[in-house]
Amino acid sequence: MVEPPFDHTGSDEPTPPHDPWAATERVPSAPLPPTLPLTTPMPAAASLPAASPAAPYPYPGLTRPAPTPEPVILNIGEIQVTSSTIRTPIGELPLRGSQWHATDAWTSEQKIPTWAIVLAVVGFFCLTFFSLLFLLAKETVHRAVVNVQVTSGGVQYLARIPATDPAQVQHIYQQVNYVRSLAGM
Repeated sequence: MVEPPFDHTGSDEPTPPHDPWAATERVPSAPLPPTLPLTTPMPAAASLPAASPAAPYPYPGLTRPAPTPEPVILNIGEIQVTSSTIRTPIGELPLRGSQWHATDAWTSEQKIPTWAIVLAVVGFFCLTFFSLLFLLAKETVHRAVVNVQVTSGGVQYLARIPATDPAQVQHIYQQVNYVRSLAGM
């Protein structure tokens, strides 16, 4: 039978030999502070101090929250439009008197469709070279980028919004026309 290692701490429990951080002295445990009951009665309204106008926010160290911003009426890319301002990543611009321009640029790209790649790989095990003919299949993919330019108060911002079909481009043009009508009010 193997004897446990000698313990210098004065306790009866042996210290494991692999524990390099073993305590060298026993620290007596202090009693825990008393806890509050789970349900604490709220003080009466009369016992609360009256808030003076110069008093800080009821929570020490915190300031009053900022007033809630105007709700966003419309999002065009990263441009947000409210009833009186235009929010862009470069800052806020006034809506009244702003000028809006939208243009679209289309590109077309030919690529091998996914189904042809899958059939070529699966068919390679059955018809080795004939399955590679699937890779000759091409499909044309049309993409658009709609440039929405807003100028207000001498500041100009350009948002580039990607689109994949004509309905998305038409929707962006309708949003720009709606904002033009708001800017003219």
